[in-house]
Formats: sequence, structure tokens, C-alpha cells
Amino acid sequence: MHMNSTTATASSQHELESAQARETVYRIAAAVLGYPLEETLQALQEGRLQTVLSQAWQALGGQAWPELDVSESLQALEVGYMATFIHGKRGKPRVPLVASAHAELIGGQTPGAFLLNVQAFYSHFGLKAAVEDEGHQDEPDHVVAMLEFCALLCYLERQALTQAKDAAPYRRAQRDFLMRYLLPLLQSIRSMYAKERHLGLDPTLEHLLQELPDWAANQQLSLEQLVGAYTKETKIIASSGSVSQPMWD
Repeated sequence: MHMNSTTATASSQHELESAQARETVYRIAAAVLGYPLEETLQALQEGRLQTVLSQAWQALGGQAWPELDVSESLQALEVGYMATFIHGKRGKPRVPLVASAHAELIGGQTPGAFLLNVQAFYSHFGLKAAVEDEGHQDEPDHVVAMLEFCALLCYLERQALTQAKDAAPYRRAQRDFLMRYLLPLLQSIRSMYAKERHLGLDPTLEHLLQELPDWAANQQLSLEQLVGAYTKETKIIASSGSVSQPMWD
């Protein structure tokens, strides 16, 4: 009996640490992929950001983060970011960070219906206010908003584990959200970026774009081991009716 309780404690401690590491990666990725800020550049130049990211990355079985050059000024960071993610031909970004700009991701839905489906996830977990605070309320399908949402799910998972409550609803939601929205978007961004690699993007951002899709796929598999495989049955379909049905409870 004593051994079982010790094993259980070690196991829950490991689950707690994994959720914390996932949350850290999502938060840092959201900060780095958001519009360049002086504080982000400073954290990169001092190596603080890479250290925290590398620790979390390795805690989840990844390789140590490589030593990469850092943009020498905020202007250099901005120029590479703008050229890659904001500017492009005919007013369209070369590498859009919003999912609805990738035709293959919305799969025949109208962009409006696609956005409502993404928003339904956020609303279900009471994220509306937080999304508005962050200034992404017009773009629920922006990669930063999606990464922040996954960080929130990890936080809720940790809270449940700490309080000895059921963490499965948050894990199922994260598994489904990764599968339906974040993972396909990260894969599309990576493949589009492969054709636009000479625009001066900061090396850390570039490395993150390369690595995040496989990392997210690994998290998806880890979550499936905890709460079962993803199925399409839990589909949320945007309609004029209510979308507040319990989806992961």
C-alpha cells in the first residue's frame, strides 16, 4: 500500500511538472510570436527567455535549445517580423499567423463559421474577457491567441491536479484544440515559412517555427495516452443556436 501511494505521488508530481512545462512553452511561444516588444528583445539578449524555454522543452523530452544569434536592435527584430508575418504581395502577409488566412485550414467552412468554432472553445472556458484584454478579440484564430488559450488549459489542468480534482476535461480540450486548430496552423506556418526564409527573421523565432509543430504533435500524443484518442465526434459546429453545450465535462 505504502509503495502504491508513493508511486501515485511521484506520478502526479510528474503530471504536474509536465503541465507546468507545457504551459511555459505555450506562454513563451505566444510572447515571441506576438508583435516584437522591447522586453522580449531584452529577455532574448540576456538569454533569460532561451534558458526558461530550454528547461521546459527538455522537461518534456526535447533537446536543449541551441545557442542562436539574437537581433541586435528592436528595429531589426521588427523589420524581420513585419516582412515575414505582416507584409506581402497585394496586402496579404507572406506567412499569415491567422488560421482563417490559410484556405486549407478552414476546409470549406466560411471564415466566419470557422472563427465561431474557435471562439466556442474559448467561451466554454470563460476566456472571453482574457482574449479582449490581450487585444486579440478580433482574431481568435491568431496563433498567439491559440497559444495563450493552450497555456490557460495547462494552468487549469495544474490547478485541478493541485486540488486533487479531475484534470481530464482540460486535457481532452487541449488534445482536441491541438488536433483541430493549433497543430494544423503551426504546420501551415512552417511550410509557408520554408519558402520565405530570407527576410531577416530573428533566429529564435525561426527555430521556434521549425520546432513547434513537432513539439505540439508530441504533446497531443502524450495527452492521448492520458485521456484517450481524439475522435471527431466532439465536433462543435457553429450555428445560430447555442454553442454552450458541455463538451469536455
